[in-house]
Amino acid sequence: MERLNQTSSVSEFILLGLSSRPEDQKPLFILFLIIYLVTITGNLLIILAIRSDPQLHTPMYFFLSFLSFIDICFSTTIVPRMLVNFLSEKKTISYAGCLTQMYFTYALGNTDSYLLAAMAYDRYVAICDPFHYVTIMSHRPCVLLVAFSCSLPHLHSLLHILLLNQLTFCDSNVVHHFFCDINPLLKLSCSSIFVNDLTIKTEGLVFWVTPFLCIVFSYVRILVAVLRIPSATGKRKAFSTCGSHFTVVILFYGSIFYVYLQPLSSYTVQDRVATLVYTVLSSMFNPFIYSLRNKDMKRGLGKLMGRRKS
Repeated sequence: MERLNQTSSVSEFILLGLSSRPEDQKPLFILFLIIYLVTITGNLLIILAIRSDPQLHTPMYFFLSFLSFIDICFSTTIVPRMLVNFLSEKKTISYAGCLTQMYFTYALGNTDSYLLAAMAYDRYVAICDPFHYVTIMSHRPCVLLVAFSCSLPHLHSLLHILLLNQLTFCDSNVVHHFFCDINPLLKLSCSSIFVNDLTIKTEGLVFWVTPFLCIVFSYVRILVAVLRIPSATGKRKAFSTCGSHFTVVILFYGSIFYVYLQPLSSYTVQDRVATLVYTVLSSMFNPFIYSLRNKDMKRGLGKLMGRRKS
C-alpha cells in the first residue's frame, strides 16, 4: 500500500473495500451488481406505479416516490465505484472525487432521513387528526416538506466537506472502507480534527437526531391514538398503515446510530458492515417492504405490470 511522504499532500485515496483478498473480488462484484440492479429496478417500479395509478396520488405515496428516487441516487453514489474497485488492482479515487462522493452520500442520506420524518408526520396526521387531514396535507405543504427535506441536507453536507477540506492528509492514503466516509478520513488526517469532531458532535448530532425525534414523537402520538380505538380490527388497520414505514425507520436509523454514535477511535470492520445496511441494503429493501406489506402498492404494481404486458 502506498505511503506518502510526511511533508506531501495526498492527491488520491485507496479504498480498501470490503475485502483485500483477490479471490473475493469477482464474487463481491457479482453480488453487488445484482443488489444495484435490484435497487434500481425496484425503486423505478415504485415510482412508475405511483405515477400511473390515480388512487396512489396521495401524500404518503407522494413522499414514497421521492424516497425511491433519492434511494436510486444514493445507491448510485456508492455502488458503481465499488463495482469498479472490485475489478481494479489500484482501487484509487482522486481527492476531489472522494470529497464529491462524500458530499452526495451525506446529502442524499440525510434527505432520506428527512423524508422518513415527513412520512411519519403524514401518518400522524392521518391517524390522529383524520378530519383535517386533507387540509393539513394538501399539495402545497407536501411540496414544501419535500423541498425542505431535499435542500437542507445539502447545506449540512457542504459544511462538513468545507471543514474536511481544511485538513492535511500527509501520512497514509489508505481508507479502510468501501467509500469515502468521514470517520475513516478523519483518522488519516495529520492535522488537528478538533473542529471537525466538535461539529459532528454538535451540529451533526442535532441534524441527524432531529428527524429521528420527529419520527419518535409521531409514533408515540400514533400509539396513544391507536390504543384508544375500541375494536381490534380498527387497531390492526391503523397499525397496518404504519408497519412498512416503521420497518424502514428501524433498518435505516438502527445502522446509522450503531456506526456514528461511538468514539472515532473504535471505528472497526463491524462498522463497515453496518454502514452497508443504510447505504446499500436499505435502498434495495425499501421497495420490497413498501410493496409486500401494502395492498394499495401491490394493486398499483399489478396494474403497472398488466399494462406493460398488454
